Amino acid sequence: MKKLLVIFIGGFMILNTAISRATEVKIQVSGIDTKRGGNIAVMIFGKNGFPKAHDKALFVQETNSLQETMSFVFNLTLKEFAVKVWHDENQDGKVTKNWTGIYPKEGLGFSNSQKVGFTGPPSYKKSKVSKKQSLSGLKISIRYP
Repeated sequence: MKKLLVIFIGGFMILNTAISRATEVKIQVSGIDTKRGGNIAVMIFGKNGFPKAHDKALFVQETNSLQETMSFVFNLTLKEFAVKVWHDENQDGKVTKNWTGIYPKEGLGFSNSQKVGFTGPPSYKKSKVSKKQSLSGLKISIRYP
């Protein structure tokens, strides 16, 4: 049930819905190899599309101003979500695969320290974090092949 709070201050009406209140989530990304160039993209996913369908990411921040450790801030209303960080070295908008065509050639990082393994990318279930868990900030390390 949504709760609506109406406050009158100096003739102005302020509406506040308790459920939709955004929470600031800080994500610290470390282990970035700045010599590789390209972009760093941080993507926030709900259950749908994680981690491969980038067009289904709910929020995305991308930058080509690289540092070894970077911080990103999102204002989220989600109760749970998963994070994917990707170093798009060649800036082609796709995760480039190695010679096998299976494993990524570019750096990736996921919430809850998940990683790509023999069985493929991490699942949403293992990568998801709750709003409560994210209040103290999230730390994600990029792993390169």
